[in-house]
Amino acid sequence: MSPPLAVLISLCLFFGLPGSASCLYKQWVPDTSFENATNWDKGVVPCGSDKVQFLADRQVSVYVREVHSIQEMKLPVNGEFILASGAGFTVGGGQDGSCGTGVTVQFRDSETAKWFDPALWRAASSSEDLDKGRFLFSVHEESVPCSHDDVVFRPDTSFRVDTTAGQQSLRVKSVSVLGQKFRENAGFSRYLASRSGRLQFHGDAGPVVGSPACDDSSGCDCGNSVHHGRICSGMDCPRLDCTKPLRPVGHCCDVCGAILHLKISGRFNLETYRQRLQHLLLHPQYKAVRMGVSKVTMPQWLLGVIPREAATEIQVVLLDEEGLGPGTVAEDAARDIMKDIQSQGALFGIEDAELQASSGNEGTGDRAGVVVGAVLGALALVVSLVVLGFLFYRGVIRVPSLPSLPSWRKNSEIGELGGPIDHGFDNPMFNKPSQVPGSGGLFGTDSLSTITVTDLGVHFVNPAYDETNFNA
Repeated sequence: MSPPLAVLISLCLFFGLPGSASCLYKQWVPDTSFENATNWDKGVVPCGSDKVQFLADRQVSVYVREVHSIQEMKLPVNGEFILASGAGFTVGGGQDGSCGTGVTVQFRDSETAKWFDPALWRAASSSEDLDKGRFLFSVHEESVPCSHDDVVFRPDTSFRVDTTAGQQSLRVKSVSVLGQKFRENAGFSRYLASRSGRLQFHGDAGPVVGSPACDDSSGCDCGNSVHHGRICSGMDCPRLDCTKPLRPVGHCCDVCGAILHLKISGRFNLETYRQRLQHLLLHPQYKAVRMGVSKVTMPQWLLGVIPREAATEIQVVLLDEEGLGPGTVAEDAARDIMKDIQSQGALFGIEDAELQASSGNEGTGDRAGVVVGAVLGALALVVSLVVLGFLFYRGVIRVPSLPSLPSWRKNSEIGELGGPIDHGFDNPMFNKPSQVPGSGGLFGTDSLSTITVTDLGVHFVNPAYDETNFNA
C-alpha cells in the first residue's frame, strides 16, 4: 500500500467521510427555467421579436433569472412565474435585428418528467461534489433517491415532477427546494400544500421527509426494490456486444463489463472502500470506466433448490464508458481490483470475493483456490474408483453375500423333501386324483397305504406281485 493512500485511509477511518455510509445526494436534472433552451420547442430562448406561448391546459411553475423582452405572451390557465431578484419582462423591445423577424416559441410540456425515471437524477457523495460535477454511477434502482438520501432541486430553478407511486410511499431523508432544506415532514407537508408545491409536485404521492440516515458503516439497502417495476417500466435497454451479458442487482438492463461480489466482515466501511476503488481507477487506462458500489441483498439456496435466509454483500459494478462497449477495459480493472483484494482485502474487512465477467473469463482471485480444490477433489474421486475396480477384479476385495430373503412361497407349494412340488400338466385323458371319489380302488386309502419310503427312495407295492423286501 502506498504511503499517501495509507494516510488517506487512516484519516477516513478516524474522521469519517462526508455524509453517512451510503447516504448520497440525489439531484433532479430537469427544470422549468425560462432561460433553459431545451424547454422551448425551437431549441432557443425567446427574444424581443418572438411571441411566447404556454399550453393552456398545462400547469407549470417557471423560474425566471433575467429580464426578457418579448412581443406577446399567452399564459396557461394555472401556472406561476418565480422571479429572481431583478428579473422580469418587457414588451415590444429588443428589435435590433439580432433576434430575426420573430416566431412563435412554445414552452414544452413538462408533465412527462417522472420521479422514478433513473435518467433524470444525478448522485454525488456530497453537496460540494454536486456543485463541481463529480457525479457517481449507480444501478437504476439506486439512481432514484433511496430512503436515506438527501434530495436536491437546484436553488435557482423550478420544476414539475410526477410522483405517482401507486400504493407505495416516497421516503427520503431530506428535500431541498429553492434553497430551503426540509428535514422534517411537518414543514415539508406545508410546502406541498402551497401553490408552488402543488405546481412542482403532482401525482398520487408526495415525498415523505424525515427518514433516518444510514447508521451502518458497511452501507444500507436502498429500499427501492419495491419500485423496481415502475423504475424499469420506461427503460429502453441497448443492444450489447459481449459474450455473456450480466444483470447487476437493482439494474433494469443487462450490461457488458464485470461485477464483483464481496463477502464482508463487521470491519468493512463502504465509503472508505469506495475511495480505495476510486484510487485504483485513477490509472489512465481506466479513466473511462464507470463504477458503482452498493450494498445489496442476495437470495441464498441450499443445494441450488431450497431457499435459505437472504444474505447481504457488496456489489461492485464496472462498465466501459456509456456501457455500450464489449466491457473488456472494465474487466481488466476488475481483475486488478481482485489482485488488490488478495493482498489488501483483509485490511478493509473483505473476507471473500467473486468475479463475474461478460467475456465469460471468470473465477480469478480468491475463488481460484476453490475451483482448483474442486478439480483436485474430482480427480481423487476418479482415481479411488479406478483402484477399487482393479482390486475387485483381482479378487482382493469381494462383495459380501447378501442374507437370504424370507420365503414368499405358500406352504402348500413346498414338498415333503423341501423342494417345490412339480404338478406337471393337466392330462385331459385322465381325471385328477382330487376329482376321484374318496372310495376304495386304485386311489383308495388301501392303495395309498402301500407306499413305502426308504433310504433308497419312494416305492409302492404292485398288487400283481409278491411284496418285495427292499431292505434285504
